[in-house]
Amino acid sequence: MTVKRTIDGIIVAGKTVTTWHGVFIRHGVFIGIVLCVCNTERYLSLLQADETSDVAAKEEFLGAPDHIFEKAVSLFFDAKPDKAVDAFDQLVQVQPDCQPGLWQRGLALYYADQYEAGRQQFELHKTVNPNDVENPAWHYLCVARATSPDNARRNMLAVGRDSRVPMKQILSLYQGDGSKEEVLSHAAQGSAQQQRNQLCYAHLYLGLFAEANGDHKDAKYHILRAAGPYSMDHYMGRVAKVHARVRGWLLTVE
Repeated sequence: MTVKRTIDGIIVAGKTVTTWHGVFIRHGVFIGIVLCVCNTERYLSLLQADETSDVAAKEEFLGAPDHIFEKAVSLFFDAKPDKAVDAFDQLVQVQPDCQPGLWQRGLALYYADQYEAGRQQFELHKTVNPNDVENPAWHYLCVARATSPDNARRNMLAVGRDSRVPMKQILSLYQGDGSKEEVLSHAAQGSAQQQRNQLCYAHLYLGLFAEANGDHKDAKYHILRAAGPYSMDHYMGRVAKVHARVRGWLLTVE
C-alpha cells in the first residue's frame, strides 16, 4: 500500500475506504481520495485496526477455523464430499495459509469428482509434507481419473522415505514396478493388531488402484475388505467406509 500526504488528507492506493465522521469502512474494490484526515499516522493505525476487525468479522460470519475444519471432516465422513469441499473452501477463505496442509480437502475433492482440483491440492501438500507416500498415491488417483493411469504414472510426485508397512509396496505398485501380491504379503506381517491395520491400508489402496484402472469388480472387493473385516477407526480406515458408501456398496457406517 502506498500512502502520500496531501493538503486536505491522503491518497490511498489499493485500499477501499470511505469516511463518515471519522469512521472508516471497507467496501470492496475502489481507489480514491479520502479527505479531511487529521494525520497519516493516525489513518494508518485505523487501517490496521480495520484489517484486524475484518478478519474477526470474517470468522464471525463463516465460523472459527477449528469449527469449520470439524464441520468439513464430519460432512466427509457422512459421505457428503461435495458439502465437505464447500466447508474446506470456507476454511481456506478464513485462513488461507492452512491450505497446503489440508490433505483432507484433497480426499474430499477426489470423492466429489473434482480431480483437477484434487491434483492441485496434493501438489501443494507436497510442499509441507514431502515424505508422505500417501500424498503421491492420491495425486496418482486424481490424475488417473482426470486423464489416464499411464499419464498418472508418468507424472507421479517424488517422495522421500515412509517407513509404514505396506506403503513402500503400495507406492511401487502405483509406479508400475510392484504387484498387489507384494502389497498383501508385506501387510500380513507382525502382530494381529499390526496386520489388521496394515491390511486395512493395503486393501484400501488396492481398491483405489483397481478403480483408477477401470477394474470395478476388484475395486469393490478390496474396498469392502478395508471397510469390513480389516476396518480401522482412524482417518484412512474411515475413508474406506466413505468410499463404499459413496459408491453405493455400503449403505451405513458399521
